[in-house]
Amino acid sequence: MPQIFHRSFNVISRVSIFGAIFFLAALGWVAAKTVRAPYYTGAFTAIEQPVPFSHRHHVGGLKIDCRYCHTAVEESAFAGMPTSKTCMNCHSQIWVGSPMLAPVRESYKPGGPPLEWNRVHQLPDFVYFNHSIHIHKGIGCVSCHGRVDEMPLTWQVHTLHMDWCLDCHRNPEQHVRPREQVFNLAWEPPVDFDPQVYMEKYRIQSKTSCSVCHR
Repeated sequence: MPQIFHRSFNVISRVSIFGAIFFLAALGWVAAKTVRAPYYTGAFTAIEQPVPFSHRHHVGGLKIDCRYCHTAVEESAFAGMPTSKTCMNCHSQIWVGSPMLAPVRESYKPGGPPLEWNRVHQLPDFVYFNHSIHIHKGIGCVSCHGRVDEMPLTWQVHTLHMDWCLDCHRNPEQHVRPREQVFNLAWEPPVDFDPQVYMEKYRIQSKTSCSVCHR
């Protein structure tokens, strides 16, 4: 029986098969990198707000504690956002005529519209995150939010993907600190710091069960 295909087709078919495998692998690698890129996750992009609030000025410069504005952060899942009254505690006395603060003054008037802050760290609706439990376990704000005290405008610094969360949940000792240092964004562990001491003190365990975050 005569041979239909030339012997060279054997080489071509092998090259095609292996080429397709490598192409699909490269495509998967590119896709994995893309979904973690800042362009896709929104990291390092300052979010526009009704008032251009500067954490660098208020936290880094004036040393205002995080809890002054985020009043619920120690007791609830949601950290809380400042009302116009919180802003006006200071700005009724300083920068009283600043055009930049006009939305705050308008909101503070009786019947004025509330300030609608835009979320910077937006988790999917199917993810449950509780600020208070992380704080009481000695996890610093900087672990998730980065050095906001150095941000003139606020942006996200991590992907917020599940693998990022799991990295901490599997190895919480890399982020634990004394509770009194949770809100100190510049805190660095001393040379003799032993995270296991605080792991035991705060009863921290590795948490990777689906029900922890997906309820």
